Amino acid sequence: MKLLRVGPVGAERPVVLGRDGAAYDLSGRAADIDGAFLAGLDRAELEAAVEAGELPRVDLAGQRLGAPVARPGKVVGIGLNYRDHAAEAGAQLPEEPVVFLKPSNTVVGPEDEVLVPRGSEKTDYEVELAVVIGHPARYLESHQEAAGVIAGYAAVNDVTERAFQFERGGQWDKGKSAETFTPLGPWLVTPDEVGDPQALGLRLWVNGQLRQDGNTAEMVFPVLEIVRYLSHFMVLEPGDVIITGTPAGVTLGHPGTPFLRPSDVVELEVEGLGRQRQVLGKA
Repeated sequence: MKLLRVGPVGAERPVVLGRDGAAYDLSGRAADIDGAFLAGLDRAELEAAVEAGELPRVDLAGQRLGAPVARPGKVVGIGLNYRDHAAEAGAQLPEEPVVFLKPSNTVVGPEDEVLVPRGSEKTDYEVELAVVIGHPARYLESHQEAAGVIAGYAAVNDVTERAFQFERGGQWDKGKSAETFTPLGPWLVTPDEVGDPQALGLRLWVNGQLRQDGNTAEMVFPVLEIVRYLSHFMVLEPGDVIITGTPAGVTLGHPGTPFLRPSDVVELEVEGLGRQRQVLGKA
Protein backbone atom coordinates (compact mmCIF):
# COMPACT_ATOMS: atom_id res chain seq x y z
CA MET A 1 0.00 0.00 0.00
CA LYS A 2 1.17 3.52 -0.85
CA LEU A 3 -0.05 6.50 1.19
CA LEU A 4 0.50 10.10 0.20
CA ARG A 5 -0.66 13.65 0.87
CA VAL A 6 -1.77 15.94 -1.94
CA GLY A 7 -2.39 19.67 -2.10
CA PRO A 8 -0.97 23.08 -1.20
CA VAL A 9 1.31 23.54 1.79
CA GLY A 10 -0.78 23.35 4.95
CA ALA A 11 -3.86 22.07 3.12
CA GLU A 12 -2.80 18.59 2.04
CA ARG A 13 -5.38 15.81 1.98
CA PRO A 14 -4.69 12.10 2.52
CA VAL A 15 -4.71 9.76 -0.45
CA VAL A 16 -4.10 6.05 -1.02
CA LEU A 17 -2.90 4.44 -4.24
CA GLY A 18 -4.87 1.34 -5.17
CA ARG A 19 -3.50 -1.79 -6.75
CA ASP A 20 -4.85 -0.45 -10.06
CA GLY A 21 -2.52 2.54 -9.77
CA ALA A 22 -5.39 4.98 -9.28
CA ALA A 23 -5.47 7.45 -6.38
CA TYR A 24 -8.32 7.49 -3.88
CA ASP A 25 -9.31 10.24 -1.43
CA LEU A 26 -9.08 9.30 2.25
CA SER A 27 -10.30 12.62 3.65
CA GLY A 28 -13.71 11.12 4.46
CA ARG A 29 -11.99 8.60 6.73
CA ALA A 30 -8.99 10.48 8.09
CA ALA A 31 -8.10 14.09 8.77
CA ASP A 32 -4.51 13.48 7.71
CA ILE A 33 -1.76 10.89 7.49
CA ASP A 34 -0.32 11.47 10.93
CA GLY A 35 0.59 9.52 14.03
CA ALA A 36 -3.02 8.89 15.04
CA PHE A 37 -3.91 7.60 11.58
CA LEU A 38 -0.87 5.32 11.38
CA ALA A 39 -1.42 3.92 14.86
CA GLY A 40 -4.95 2.86 13.89
CA LEU A 41 -4.24 1.83 10.31
CA ASP A 42 -5.93 -1.40 9.24
CA ARG A 43 -4.43 -2.19 5.85
CA ALA A 44 -6.86 -5.00 5.05
CA GLU A 45 -9.87 -2.83 5.82
CA LEU A 46 -8.54 0.06 3.75
CA GLU A 47 -7.70 -2.18 0.81
CA ALA A 48 -11.21 -3.66 0.95
CA ALA A 49 -12.71 -0.17 0.86
CA VAL A 50 -10.67 0.67 -2.23
CA GLU A 51 -11.64 -2.58 -3.96
CA ALA A 52 -15.32 -2.02 -3.12
CA GLY A 53 -15.29 1.43 -4.71
CA GLU A 54 -16.12 3.18 -1.44
CA LEU A 55 -13.52 5.95 -1.89
CA PRO A 56 -13.69 8.73 -4.49
CA ARG A 57 -10.94 8.89 -7.10
CA VAL A 58 -8.41 11.73 -7.14
CA ASP A 59 -6.68 13.10 -10.22
CA LEU A 60 -3.05 13.70 -9.23
CA ALA A 61 -2.10 15.46 -12.46
CA GLY A 62 -0.59 18.86 -11.77
CA GLN A 63 -1.05 18.58 -8.01
CA ARG A 64 1.67 19.15 -5.44
CA LEU A 65 2.71 16.16 -3.35
CA GLY A 66 3.37 16.94 0.28
CA ALA A 67 5.50 14.84 2.60
CA PRO A 68 3.60 11.57 3.09
CA VAL A 69 3.51 12.08 6.88
CA ALA A 70 2.08 15.23 8.43
CA ARG A 71 4.67 17.08 10.51
CA PRO A 72 6.44 14.31 12.48
CA GLY A 73 6.97 14.60 16.21
CA LYS A 74 10.67 14.11 15.57
CA VAL A 75 13.12 13.20 12.83
CA VAL A 76 15.95 10.98 14.07
CA GLY A 77 19.07 10.70 11.93
CA ILE A 78 21.73 8.00 11.84
CA GLY A 79 25.22 9.04 10.74
CA LEU A 80 28.09 7.11 9.14
CA ASN A 81 25.84 4.08 8.60
CA TYR A 82 27.23 2.92 5.25
CA ARG A 83 30.67 1.34 5.04
CA ASP A 84 31.62 3.11 1.82
CA HIS A 85 30.42 6.50 3.07
CA ALA A 86 32.44 6.17 6.28
CA ALA A 87 35.48 5.32 4.18
CA GLU A 88 35.09 8.34 1.88
CA ALA A 89 34.66 10.57 4.95
CA GLY A 90 37.87 9.15 6.46
CA ALA A 91 35.98 7.96 9.53
CA GLN A 92 36.14 4.69 11.41
CA LEU A 93 33.03 2.53 11.41
CA PRO A 94 31.04 3.38 14.54
CA GLU A 95 30.72 0.77 17.26
CA GLU A 96 27.20 2.03 18.01
CA PRO A 97 24.83 4.08 15.85
CA VAL A 98 25.66 7.77 15.56
CA VAL A 99 22.42 9.61 16.40
CA PHE A 100 21.33 13.18 15.69
CA LEU A 101 17.97 14.97 15.56
CA LYS A 102 16.46 17.18 12.86
CA PRO A 103 13.60 19.60 13.57
CA SER A 104 10.26 18.44 12.22
CA ASN A 105 9.85 21.74 10.37
CA THR A 106 12.65 20.71 8.00
CA VAL A 107 10.28 18.18 6.40
CA VAL A 108 8.89 19.20 3.00
CA GLY A 109 7.42 17.50 -0.05
CA PRO A 110 9.50 15.46 -2.53
CA GLU A 111 9.47 18.18 -5.21
CA ASP A 112 9.43 21.28 -3.02
CA GLU A 113 12.18 23.86 -3.34
CA VAL A 114 15.23 23.28 -1.15
CA LEU A 115 16.74 26.51 0.15
CA VAL A 116 20.48 27.04 0.44
CA PRO A 117 20.85 28.73 3.86
CA ARG A 118 22.23 32.22 4.31
CA GLY A 119 25.96 32.01 4.91
CA SER A 120 26.14 28.53 3.41
CA GLU A 121 29.40 27.39 1.86
CA LYS A 122 28.93 23.63 1.63
CA THR A 123 25.32 22.54 1.17
CA ASP A 124 25.30 18.81 0.37
CA TYR A 125 22.83 16.02 -0.43
CA GLU A 126 22.26 12.55 1.04
CA VAL A 127 19.83 10.01 -0.44
CA GLU A 128 18.50 7.79 2.35
CA LEU A 129 15.89 5.26 3.35
CA ALA A 130 13.37 6.69 5.84
CA VAL A 131 11.50 4.55 8.36
CA VAL A 132 8.12 5.77 9.61
CA ILE A 133 6.96 4.59 13.05
CA GLY A 134 3.39 3.32 13.45
CA HIS A 135 3.23 2.25 17.11
CA PRO A 136 4.88 3.46 20.32
CA ALA A 137 8.26 1.84 20.96
CA ARG A 138 9.98 1.65 24.35
CA TYR A 139 12.88 -0.65 25.23
CA LEU A 140 12.36 -3.09 22.39
CA GLU A 141 14.29 -6.30 22.92
CA SER A 142 14.22 -7.96 19.51
CA HIS A 143 14.20 -7.27 15.80
CA GLN A 144 10.81 -8.93 15.63
CA GLU A 145 9.44 -6.36 18.05
CA ALA A 146 11.09 -3.60 16.00
CA ALA A 147 9.42 -4.82 12.82
CA GLY A 148 6.06 -4.63 14.56
CA VAL A 149 6.26 -0.87 15.17
CA ILE A 150 7.13 0.15 11.59
CA ALA A 151 4.30 1.73 9.59
CA GLY A 152 6.28 1.96 6.37
CA TYR A 153 9.19 3.36 4.43
CA ALA A 154 9.90 6.38 2.23
CA ALA A 155 12.66 8.02 0.23
CA VAL A 156 14.34 11.03 1.83
CA ASN A 157 17.04 13.58 1.09
CA ASP A 158 18.99 14.41 4.27
CA VAL A 159 20.24 17.80 3.03
CA THR A 160 23.24 18.94 5.08
CA GLU A 161 25.38 22.07 5.31
CA ARG A 162 28.87 20.65 5.91
CA ALA A 163 30.53 23.87 7.09
CA PHE A 164 27.79 24.31 9.69
CA GLN A 165 28.10 20.62 10.60
CA PHE A 166 31.86 20.36 11.05
CA GLU A 167 33.40 23.82 11.14
CA ARG A 168 31.16 25.81 13.47
CA GLY A 169 31.61 23.83 16.70
CA GLY A 170 29.07 21.88 18.69
CA GLN A 171 26.85 19.14 17.34
CA TRP A 172 25.94 17.93 13.84
CA ASP A 173 22.46 19.39 14.29
CA LYS A 174 23.69 22.81 13.11
CA GLY A 175 24.28 21.41 9.65
CA LYS A 176 21.06 19.43 9.51
CA SER A 177 18.41 21.85 10.71
CA ALA A 178 17.82 24.51 8.05
CA GLU A 179 14.33 24.92 6.63
CA THR A 180 13.49 22.53 3.73
CA PHE A 181 16.40 20.21 4.64
CA THR A 182 14.33 16.98 4.75
CA PRO A 183 12.39 16.38 1.51
CA LEU A 184 10.34 13.23 2.16
CA GLY A 185 8.32 11.02 -0.17
CA PRO A 186 6.62 10.83 -2.59
CA TRP A 187 4.88 7.98 -0.76
CA LEU A 188 4.85 6.06 2.47
CA VAL A 189 5.02 2.41 1.39
CA THR A 190 3.85 -0.22 3.87
CA PRO A 191 6.28 -3.01 4.86
CA ASP A 192 4.33 -5.76 3.09
CA GLU A 193 5.00 -4.05 -0.23
CA VAL A 194 8.65 -3.17 0.45
CA GLY A 195 9.87 -6.62 1.46
CA ASP A 196 13.46 -6.74 2.70
CA PRO A 197 14.55 -3.21 3.66
CA GLN A 198 18.18 -4.36 3.41
CA ALA A 199 17.97 -4.97 -0.35
CA LEU A 200 17.00 -1.58 -1.78
CA GLY A 201 18.99 0.43 -4.31
CA LEU A 202 19.52 4.15 -3.71
CA ARG A 203 20.58 6.63 -6.39
CA LEU A 204 21.02 10.40 -6.61
CA TRP A 205 21.82 12.77 -9.46
CA VAL A 206 22.89 16.43 -9.49
CA ASN A 207 22.14 18.28 -12.73
CA GLY A 208 21.77 14.92 -14.45
CA GLN A 209 25.09 13.52 -13.20
CA LEU A 210 24.91 10.33 -11.12
CA ARG A 211 26.58 11.03 -7.77
CA GLN A 212 25.33 8.24 -5.46
CA ASP A 213 24.60 4.62 -6.37
CA GLY A 214 24.34 2.36 -3.34
CA ASN A 215 22.29 -0.33 -1.65
CA THR A 216 20.86 -0.67 1.84
CA ALA A 217 22.70 -3.99 2.10
CA GLU A 218 25.78 -1.88 2.89
CA MET A 219 24.37 -0.46 6.11
CA VAL A 220 26.54 -0.90 9.19
CA PHE A 221 23.45 -1.14 11.40
CA PRO A 222 20.36 -2.55 9.65
CA VAL A 223 16.91 -0.99 9.92
CA LEU A 224 15.53 -3.30 12.60
CA GLU A 225 18.60 -2.87 14.79
CA ILE A 226 18.35 0.91 14.46
CA VAL A 227 14.72 0.89 15.61
CA ARG A 228 15.47 -1.48 18.49
CA TYR A 229 18.52 0.54 19.54
CA LEU A 230 16.83 3.93 19.45
CA SER A 231 13.95 2.69 21.60
CA HIS A 232 16.42 2.33 24.49
CA PHE A 233 17.33 6.03 24.35
CA MET A 234 14.02 7.69 23.42
CA VAL A 235 10.37 6.79 23.04
CA LEU A 236 9.51 6.38 19.38
CA GLU A 237 5.97 7.53 18.66
CA PRO A 238 3.58 7.02 15.72
CA GLY A 239 4.47 9.41 12.93
CA ASP A 240 8.14 9.75 13.93
CA VAL A 241 10.62 9.44 11.06
CA ILE A 242 14.04 7.77 11.22
CA ILE A 243 16.51 8.51 8.42
CA THR A 244 19.01 5.69 8.22
CA GLY A 245 22.21 7.00 6.64
CA THR A 246 23.60 7.54 3.16
CA PRO A 247 25.91 5.61 0.82
CA ALA A 248 29.11 6.98 -0.70
CA GLY A 249 29.10 9.76 -3.27
CA VAL A 250 28.31 12.88 -1.25
CA THR A 251 30.12 16.06 -2.23
CA LEU A 252 32.03 16.05 1.07
CA GLY A 253 33.90 12.93 -0.02
CA HIS A 254 35.02 14.31 -3.38
CA PRO A 255 37.28 17.37 -3.06
CA GLY A 256 36.99 19.66 -6.05
CA THR A 257 33.35 18.78 -6.73
CA PRO A 258 31.19 21.89 -6.20
CA PHE A 259 28.65 21.91 -3.42
CA LEU A 260 25.01 22.66 -4.17
CA ARG A 261 24.09 26.14 -5.36
CA PRO A 262 20.83 27.88 -6.22
CA SER A 263 19.33 26.60 -9.52
CA ASP A 264 20.98 23.17 -9.17
CA VAL A 265 18.61 20.22 -9.65
CA VAL A 266 18.79 17.19 -7.35
CA GLU A 267 16.97 13.98 -8.28
CA LEU A 268 16.94 10.81 -6.25
CA GLU A 269 15.20 7.48 -5.95
CA VAL A 270 14.99 4.55 -3.57
CA GLU A 271 13.99 1.24 -5.12
CA GLY A 272 10.26 0.68 -4.77
CA LEU A 273 9.75 3.96 -2.91
CA GLY A 274 9.55 6.45 -5.74
CA ARG A 275 11.53 9.41 -7.02
CA GLN A 276 12.17 12.98 -5.89
CA ARG A 277 13.22 16.14 -7.75
CA GLN A 278 14.26 19.38 -6.08
CA VAL A 279 15.38 22.67 -7.58
CA LEU A 280 17.68 24.58 -5.24
CA GLY A 281 16.73 28.11 -4.20
CA LYS A 282 18.12 30.64 -1.77
CA ALA A 283 16.95 31.43 1.76
